[in-house]
Amino acid sequence: MSVTIKDVARAAGVSPSTVSRVISRHPKISPATARKVREAMESLGYHPNIMAKSLVSKSTQTIGLVLPRSAEELFVNPFFSEVLRGMLAYANTARYDMLMSSATSQQEELDAVTRMVLGRRVDGLILMAPRLGDPIIERLLELDFPFVLLGRSPEHEDLFLVNNNNVSAGYDATHHLISLGHTRIGFVGGPPDMVVIHDRLTGYKQALEEVGLPFRDEWVINADLLQKSGFHAVSVAMNYQEKPTAFVIADDIVAFGMIRGLCEAGLSVPEDVSVISFNNIMLSELSNPPISTIDIGIYHLGYLTVQQLIRRLSGESSLQKQVIVPHRLIVRGSSGAPRPR
Repeated sequence: MSVTIKDVARAAGVSPSTVSRVISRHPKISPATARKVREAMESLGYHPNIMAKSLVSKSTQTIGLVLPRSAEELFVNPFFSEVLRGMLAYANTARYDMLMSSATSQQEELDAVTRMVLGRRVDGLILMAPRLGDPIIERLLELDFPFVLLGRSPEHEDLFLVNNNNVSAGYDATHHLISLGHTRIGFVGGPPDMVVIHDRLTGYKQALEEVGLPFRDEWVINADLLQKSGFHAVSVAMNYQEKPTAFVIADDIVAFGMIRGLCEAGLSVPEDVSVISFNNIMLSELSNPPISTIDIGIYHLGYLTVQQLIRRLSGESSLQKQVIVPHRLIVRGSSGAPRPR
């Protein structure tokens, strides 16, 4: 015989209606009562009928995640696995499931979002790596559907989001190289319509301008966020008549490829070319040389984004709309003073 709500109520010493409120996360249920009921549910092996519950409460207890378009980036770049680890950690704590969607084109993204929203498959959505003029944001605003950005939208500054101050992070990375004595500094970014890349490039420009160094458009290389893109960037940089002595690189995994390409070109890092990047993925410390990087708190970005969305769905009146995760500079062996001329 299956376990019922009445069985759980009897074991927890509460009424069946209290058990129902705990399952539906009623805000007036105390943490102690909720814990007692959940312990009873776990000991009896009781699992709520989610389909029936969603029909009554109009909640699926599921949040949707719109992943970046490039499946290669998603499965090769450790940033995404770490941010997902943080997201799933909070979702599991809050007893929410996650429905993930990845697409290969903008239209596929829009179609996937429309299916999730109009099909009532999710209670809210998380958008990762928003782009300039992102049509998904416009669609969700039209549908008046709750969502949280992991990143920001320059066109809509009042949205719920979790982000770093990527302008400041780009400035700090560039300033580190300037403080070492570099005056010829290149920038290797990602897709130029990604807001995070745009912001880091803005910080790079600000740091150059502050000390009177010219911004040279030809020293900005756009790439995918993949190791092979960093390797390719070296061949581009080697064709410069006047070559940079240092590079700010938008992602650690791209920095891996660039260091490899520089070594194959017969250049030493940091003796000939210094490198600093972003994210502080686990492997950056194991590179040869270890990579100087900006730690952006990847796990916390994911954790806090899901927390922000679930708190929004619960109707918290005092919820802070925008959460900024601090970054920090980590200096390792890939950055050093330029060779004397």
